[in-house]
Amino acid sequence: MTDQFCQFCKLARKEDDASIVFEDERTMAFLDIRPVNDGHTLVIPKMHYENIYEIPDDEIAHVYRTVKKVASAVKKSVKAEGISITQHNGRAALQRVFHLHVHVIPRYEGQRFPRPEELSEAKREKLEDIAEKIRKNLSNS
Repeated sequence: MTDQFCQFCKLARKEDDASIVFEDERTMAFLDIRPVNDGHTLVIPKMHYENIYEIPDDEIAHVYRTVKKVASAVKKSVKAEGISITQHNGRAALQRVFHLHVHVIPRYEGQRFPRPEELSEAKREKLEDIAEKIRKNLSNS
């Protein structure tokens, strides 16, 4: 089931533009429009679950299998020194889109983590260039 008004459900239904790096029957991974670093990717279940408390165990396990696969490709594609994997549940935890999603964020030594209001929107052309690199590394794994 999807939510007709949910921003991420619209992406899963391909009703909105996204720089998709991976997709299977149950999950989708796409670049964050307001990235911390180049390659910042979001992994979602295609079914609508607001948070970790609602998603069945087998679904969250599948989401994290996708996260692992995507994290390796992102790290290689952008030559990251590390990867942060985060998932927020509820407004107090900084969840802004109420469809479960996991952030795969490339990181570099000495870098501080920016606040959300410090992030700016990336141009689609740049996102597509990065997405292509990630897709190539996914297909080579």
